[in-house]
Amino acid sequence: MEEYRPLRVALLGAGSVGSQVARLLIENKAELAARVGAELELVGIAVRDINSPRNAGVPRELLTTDAEPLILGADIVVEVMGGIEPARTYILQALNSGSDVVTANKALLASHGTELFDAAEQVGAQLYFEAAVAGAIPIIRPLRESLAGDKVNRIMGIVNGTTNYILDRMDTTGASFESALAEATALGYAEADPTADIEAFDAAQKAAILAYLAFHTEVPLDKVYREGITKITAQQMAAAQRDGYVIKLLAICERVPADENGESGVSVRVHPALIEREHPLAAVHGAFNAVFVEAESAGQLMFYGAGAGGVQTASAVLGDLVSAAKRHVAGGPGLADSVHANLPILPIDRAYTRYQITLEVTDQPGVLAKVANIFADHQVSIETVEQAVREKDGSMRPTAYLEVGTHEATEASLRAVVESLAESDSVASITSVIRVEGI
Repeated sequence: MEEYRPLRVALLGAGSVGSQVARLLIENKAELAARVGAELELVGIAVRDINSPRNAGVPRELLTTDAEPLILGADIVVEVMGGIEPARTYILQALNSGSDVVTANKALLASHGTELFDAAEQVGAQLYFEAAVAGAIPIIRPLRESLAGDKVNRIMGIVNGTTNYILDRMDTTGASFESALAEATALGYAEADPTADIEAFDAAQKAAILAYLAFHTEVPLDKVYREGITKITAQQMAAAQRDGYVIKLLAICERVPADENGESGVSVRVHPALIEREHPLAAVHGAFNAVFVEAESAGQLMFYGAGAGGVQTASAVLGDLVSAAKRHVAGGPGLADSVHANLPILPIDRAYTRYQITLEVTDQPGVLAKVANIFADHQVSIETVEQAVREKDGSMRPTAYLEVGTHEATEASLRAVVESLAESDSVASITSVIRVEGI
């Protein structure tokens, strides 16, 4: 068989991921060529500033600030610069010129994915993005290819390493949120401005991408319910431990059954939740990620591994790069992603979940019955009730703390219960409300 010509690879970005991609391409050049059937030639690296400090192993002679000619002369463009612009413009330029693109840019895919996929389809190019979700964990390809003939019903995952590290430290050491965040920052897990992580923006972007693939439906980022971890307290962690739970920030993408009007659809949400310690996701510690998939035929699948890090993410990028190169050697157009299901994206009110609610109530006869009636009024069934009495000073009545666990109900019904409890004369305060998942 005649040897295929060298494939020209342009790299956009030389940060922690880009520098590792460049190093691996250069160091493993012969081995990659043997796998692909063609040499992968790194022809240039576009950067904003050639003189910025960067990791050793990035050849200075390959650096350029002029990305356009690099893109237009490449067979495959690898984008690891991040952000929306100029990454969006560069990727569209590459796709419109017929180049395949490998990207790790979750923010761009979550906000402009449909535009990019359409551009790729129009010219028969391919857009690869395994590294955009969960770092080195191979989750995109299984959803995109391996499970393409199955029906995915639910995805529940830990997709942000920073928040998992913080919550894990709070769980294992009793640390406060503030001290666990400080530790994560000192270790480099959290950015100087950690907002994208701790307020769950990063996880919401990844959830939108996962839902897009799982349900063949476009999921606008503003349709993803998002709630961060900043309100999680050491007291909530201690209570979770006592009850056999752990608190994790979960990305949940699931099919929602039809309501009384016959409307079914998809719910995509990111929020902290209690999960039982026996659940596989409870064993995900530190900055690791894991994604739990439930499919109709394949059953339950779990993907676990490093969710971030330069060399780990570079591994996923190189996997996509090899796939793109093999497609060039084999020939033929790229395969378009299917969004033909076009399922309705339902608000979180339609999601089914469980709550655990901790109330401070006056310790007197009839209070428990009044609380139970509030749940019944909103068609929410109580699963468990635990009570502890705590004495206040001599001039005040003792108060009881009720911890109420519910059966599954719609988010709308559960929230209505909480609102009614807050208005009740029998309830002094609501000290904690948290969802329970994974049962």
